[in-house]
Amino acid sequence: MKVLKDILYKVSLVSTSGDMEVDVKNIVFDSRKVEEGSAFVAIAGTQVNGHDYIDAALEKGAAAIVCEDLPENLKEGITWVQVGDSAKALGIMASNYYGNPSDEIQVVAITGTNGKTTTATLLHQLFIAMGYSTGLLSTVENKINEEVIPATHTTPDAVSVQALLRKMVDVGCTHCFMEASSHAIVQERIAGLKLAGAVFTNISHDHLDYHKTFDEYIKAKKKLFDDLPKDAFALVNSDDKRGMVMLQNCKANHQTFALKSPADFKAKIISNTLEGLELDINGKLVWFRLIGAFNAYNLLGVLGTAILLGEDEEEVLTTLSSIRGAKGRFDRISIGGITAIVDYAHTPDALDNVLKTINGVRTGGEQLITVVGCGGNRDKTKRPIMAKMAVQESDKAILTSDNPRFEDPEEILKDMQAGVGPTERRKTLTIVDRKEAIRTACMLSQPGDIILVAGKGHEDYQEIKGVKHHFDDAEVVTEFLTELNQS
Repeated sequence: MKVLKDILYKVSLVSTSGDMEVDVKNIVFDSRKVEEGSAFVAIAGTQVNGHDYIDAALEKGAAAIVCEDLPENLKEGITWVQVGDSAKALGIMASNYYGNPSDEIQVVAITGTNGKTTTATLLHQLFIAMGYSTGLLSTVENKINEEVIPATHTTPDAVSVQALLRKMVDVGCTHCFMEASSHAIVQERIAGLKLAGAVFTNISHDHLDYHKTFDEYIKAKKKLFDDLPKDAFALVNSDDKRGMVMLQNCKANHQTFALKSPADFKAKIISNTLEGLELDINGKLVWFRLIGAFNAYNLLGVLGTAILLGEDEEEVLTTLSSIRGAKGRFDRISIGGITAIVDYAHTPDALDNVLKTINGVRTGGEQLITVVGCGGNRDKTKRPIMAKMAVQESDKAILTSDNPRFEDPEEILKDMQAGVGPTERRKTLTIVDRKEAIRTACMLSQPGDIILVAGKGHEDYQEIKGVKHHFDDAEVVTEFLTELNQS
């Protein structure tokens, strides 16, 4: 039990009525989770408005209601708190409820269209390997040291973030590396966090179904840097023209990384093959297990972050050279002389990076067969762009389903086909069933060929009409390539 007034510390209040000394059992923003003695925070979300469920929360025994708009008739015996921003209040309240855990652990947030998961995962693996007790909040999984806690969103809700941080602190974690999606930033899911630093990887068109315009998407990312305290660091990719935009009006210590432009942390690519990447960093030649220029940026972001957190460059590079990276990010499977790459590339920029990386290491003669789909109920503008890229950069392209969700997959594929020109259709197949599409790619391949299966990466499900069915790209391609090799 916690006293409400203590939980409301640092929250901007508009008005209050009732007993501010009331003890509350917990903080919830979902009326279905209200218990006797809960503090219910009503948030006007994108799908539902929590204010519509205040009566339901009261019926289940809520002791306090925190909201932006007070009901006309305030029920007696209940503590009512009016705030200007319920979502932000929830984050601050959750932090206070759990004893402000981010004051006791160094939290670094990573944002950008691509590279968030790889950067956060590499940092977690690096700090674990260097002997630190470390937490991770990512798309693929949340971890406290090596204990895995399944992830449902890129960034958990504000209460879950604080609860996870408290668990990390209680077991002795000194660092936590977290992805900060644009949704989470504007929805104040990271409100109440004290950040040691933030990293910007890059930005390209994504989530325009939510943000509506590219400018709003950029502003969402920038908000993370605008809110940083003076004693934090802001590390940005200066090769991305929006990198320096992130630093405008940012009070934190400005730092940059790059392959091309002048930067605080800089590298040069010496070699790039399907086996790994060799970089020249400050005159030191270092080999890494990761592949591609995009991973060179991720590695620089990791190196910069570690050094800004006080680590020794030599130790960081030595340790980092043996780390593999995140699941579903350029995962390589070789069976019977055929190489399959499974990657989460689900945006035009990410797909372009992966295709260019593969084409950059091809020796000539081998085919590149790309299997790609686009998710339903998401930004439609990227569908024809991704299809066009896949067809132009591959010898054969198979357009298929990703997670159709509540959309008709045939309609999604029609949107994708709009990006394929008449002369390119001869090397394009459209197969709605994703498993059949992967099987076809395997059947069309010969020893030496490369198959790219893009879009789902680490995901082990396919979402169709609200139901998640087990589906793992790596499992499926391994099964078919093994069958072919044995026949």
